Amino acid sequence: MSFRSLRGFLHFRLLATLGRDFLRERYYMKAMLLAAGRGERMRPLTDFTPKPLLEAGGKPLIVWHIERLARAGITDLVINHAHLGVQIEKMLGNGSQFGTKISYSDEGIALETAGGIAYALNILGEHPFAVVNGDIFCDYDFSRLHACSETLQRQGDAAHLVMVDNPPQHPHGDFGLQVGRVTEAPPKLTFSGIGVYHPTLFAHITRGTKAPLAPLLHAQIALGKVSGELHRGLWADVGTPQRLAELDSQMRTQHNMP
Repeated sequence: MSFRSLRGFLHFRLLATLGRDFLRERYYMKAMLLAAGRGERMRPLTDFTPKPLLEAGGKPLIVWHIERLARAGITDLVINHAHLGVQIEKMLGNGSQFGTKISYSDEGIALETAGGIAYALNILGEHPFAVVNGDIFCDYDFSRLHACSETLQRQGDAAHLVMVDNPPQHPHGDFGLQVGRVTEAPPKLTFSGIGVYHPTLFAHITRGTKAPLAPLLHAQIALGKVSGELHRGLWADVGTPQRLAELDSQMRTQHNMP
């Protein structure tokens, strides 16, 4: 083999290896589904059923997320739980029925959002991961999260948030959004409960302690380390029995279900 041919062969092998590693990193991006909350506002429905297993449109809320994540190529999932968590594990199993692999993070007592994520870092790993609230319904395209993760790493950001227009029950919103960056300035939008986070955002939280997410986000927004986007599709915060019934009715009408 000539020197020129050998150089071309080695160049091809290098590109193939880099491309394979790039695709592997994209494909194995993990996602965490938050399912540990007690769902006080949903009582009495949540007295015997964990909130993410409540049904809308003929499926548990969390199953809609799992199926959409699987279609987006995000198949390595982590689900935290506390209240009636055994029911969640019994229904979803290891995730193979959805074409996914599900690992569980049993908190015993709910640790709030940031505390729950920190508790599961040993499963989530060292790369950015997606987090989805288990008690929302949304038609957001999860395949977008691959690029969000890559951009987050490239820019050195701590988080990427998916925002939505303010619903009637939350008219003042949470954060501003200007040219793809999350701010504290009005007009404010509502955080959808879908985000991508770098694990270092939670590294200082002592494992097993309660910690809310909002203070972490406010601190990183002040540093200019949070990107965002606006989702204008279907989104619902299923926070009360009435809103769950309204979502169920809407979905059954759309899909011609009895």
